Order: sequence, then structure tokens, then C-alpha cells
Amino acid sequence: MCKTVFSISYKIMPEKREDYLDVVRELKNLMKAEGLERYSVFQMKNDENSFEEIYLFESKQAFEDFDDDPDERVDILMNKLSDMIIDHSTRYNVLYEV
Repeated sequence: MCKTVFSISYKIMPEKREDYLDVVRELKNLMKAEGLERYSVFQMKNDENSFEEIYLFESKQAFEDFDDDPDERVDILMNKLSDMIIDHSTRYNVLYEV
């Protein structure tokens, strides 16, 4: 069983920064799922409007099952967050522990 890291990086609209931070704070308190060991959000060193979300799962299966049982409040917050992201700035990455 290998751990899995899923990351999403993106840039947000500068005028939405405070709203974004409010949404992220709430998400960090709500983000729970079977097999999700950790959810963190990081700001890029040289750009205060670039962020990366890191999800650490206990296994590949936990990652694959992650969206199977959605939380309504988390979905609402994720939709709000999506509206703050600059188009075409999002990058996804999946890493498997060796």
C-alpha cells in the first residue's frame, strides 16, 4: 500500500485574495475523508496570489475513492474557490510513493 499525493496549483485573482483565504480556512476545517491523512494549502514563495493544495492519502485506493462521497458544504466552497482562480492557471499532479 503506497501513499498518494494529489496536488493542485493555480493563481487567483488578486482582488479575490481575502475571500480566497476565508474559503481556504473553512475548507481546512471541513476537509475530511476516509483515507485522507492531510489537506494543506501553501502560498508560493515569490507570488502571493499563487497557491498549491496538497492532499496526502494513505493509499492509491483512498485517492481513487475520494470523490465518491461528496460533502455538500465542501462542494459549495470548492465552487466558490473555482470562481476566484485565473483561467488556464490550474495544474494537477498525482504522485505515488515508491
